[in-house]
Amino acid sequence: MASSNITYPSRRHVVKTGSAAALFAASPFGLPREARAQTGATLTKIFFGGTILTVEDAEPIAEAVAVAGGRIVAVGSETDIMALATESTERVDLQGATLLPGFVDSHGHFMNAPQIVRWVNVSGEPVGPVGSIADIVSEIQKYVDSVQPAPGEWIIGYGYDVNVITDGRELSRDDLDPHFPDNPVMLIHVSNHGCVMNSRGFEIFGMDETTPTPDGGLILRKDGSNEPDGLLMETAFLPIFAELPKPSEQELLDTLDAAQDIYASRGVTTAQEGATHKADLEFLIRAADEDRFKIDIVALPLVIEFPALIAEYAPNFQGGPMELPDTAALAFGTYRNRLKLQGVKIPLDGSPQGKTAFWSEPLLTGGPEGEDDYVGFPLFPPEVVAPVVAEFVSKGIQTFTHANGDAAIDMIVDAIRDAGVSASDDRRDCVIHSQFMRPDQLDSYVELGLTPSFFTLHTFFWGDVHIANTGPERAGFMSPMVSAQEKSIRFSNHSDFSVTPMDPLRMMHSSITRRTRTGVVVGEDQRVDIMTALRAMTIDAAWQIFEEDTKGSIAPGKLADFVVLDRNPLEVETDALMELEVLETFKEGESVWRRPA
Repeated sequence: MASSNITYPSRRHVVKTGSAAALFAASPFGLPREARAQTGATLTKIFFGGTILTVEDAEPIAEAVAVAGGRIVAVGSETDIMALATESTERVDLQGATLLPGFVDSHGHFMNAPQIVRWVNVSGEPVGPVGSIADIVSEIQKYVDSVQPAPGEWIIGYGYDVNVITDGRELSRDDLDPHFPDNPVMLIHVSNHGCVMNSRGFEIFGMDETTPTPDGGLILRKDGSNEPDGLLMETAFLPIFAELPKPSEQELLDTLDAAQDIYASRGVTTAQEGATHKADLEFLIRAADEDRFKIDIVALPLVIEFPALIAEYAPNFQGGPMELPDTAALAFGTYRNRLKLQGVKIPLDGSPQGKTAFWSEPLLTGGPEGEDDYVGFPLFPPEVVAPVVAEFVSKGIQTFTHANGDAAIDMIVDAIRDAGVSASDDRRDCVIHSQFMRPDQLDSYVELGLTPSFFTLHTFFWGDVHIANTGPERAGFMSPMVSAQEKSIRFSNHSDFSVTPMDPLRMMHSSITRRTRTGVVVGEDQRVDIMTALRAMTIDAAWQIFEEDTKGSIAPGKLADFVVLDRNPLEVETDALMELEVLETFKEGESVWRRPA
């Protein structure tokens, strides 16, 4: 094997004293999904008595579907399908409801789910009750009164967003210290790219006025001082969160059913763990080994974990511990007990609502600390990113790159092009978010076969903020679904859970209306029709992870992954989409969630 001199993005870019965790797929992966469909198998279920939305162009609407061995064996008229039944076949009467393919989560953070049930919700409406700093303190106090954490025990909250509080400033450690002097507090930024801590938190991590701001990071300082005020973002936050005490594996296992119900209760049958650390992967493997998953989990190992990953799991590979072995791709793309690794996650910039994305033109409102001509920043320089991307391309591993700003998108476009990739390679390298694109970048996506996973919920949650920061023209082209569709680019749509709720119907609504919190339409010409919105969460999302032959539509041979809605989304007013209810969710023909009676 030829020697490799790749320098992977590492925690030395994050904080000089940090150490990379280990993670890799010298793992139990590589075994195929158990064959649950047998030729000639007896029909186990027939679904009938409602509308079947197949998301198949040839037969978009059907009356009945037959299932055997966890797979779909026939789709068609009720008369034809019922003729296949035997005495043992269960007949599932939809009673006028609508059956759709299960939703596919094209980007999110599943490992937040087992923890979020133990955290404080400090989100703004409609996700949480917060509208002011006083509300944040009140919600934390309610949590303390209920849980009664011991002195020194961490209090974790999620959903902090300065854009929804009326105080007109960031939350400070001074707002938290008087109320919670005995406990370290961390409130995770709504972008998942930062946090606010109180003084006890800063003390634990040894951060004070002498702590330098790392490249690619932000530490908000007190006015007239170098003392941290509370907010940390990007590379200043990553090592802090990585070293935060985590629940034990058993504690996570105890909440795993509730975590999966966050997805299954919304009709999602495939979830994504979109930035997987070593400890997270080890937990997921244990859960898979114990057959704890009732939905599929797609994991993306985080690129900054790879050097130590190889050193820990594969120290005897020829060429040294920093080399990605030629056989690495064998660990990807195959399910084992409903868990698979699909590709590698490469973050290039931060959060547009947190002003840490990387743009080619300055923001109209300046930087987070009042900087003029502010364009944000990349997490890693291009000279680090390009050879890393080339290495993954050469080893046949799919890349999933986080890029919000157009300058960050330029970085991955250049790196993929320099790696010699073309659309004919059918690699389906995914650019997660692809938020603030330029029209010319869509042509590069066509040339290179890049596929965007859009995030249209930004139009609602932060559309007004983006218009103020970038102007209506730039904001109007974020998540440009129509322009991508016109160039025959396949795309998905995601929630980035827990950045926004796991709510496919709200996602559909946002891509159709593109309305902000205040009712402004941002990018009217990028509004899509309902079938496009549905495809972006079913068949096209499945295509991005090379699962279009088994998921994303209702057709013979595919997995019997279904969601039952109380009404047909094609027949309701657009604003009524968010009022539809999930009645039941099926994974491979078996019910995994049902609305309580």
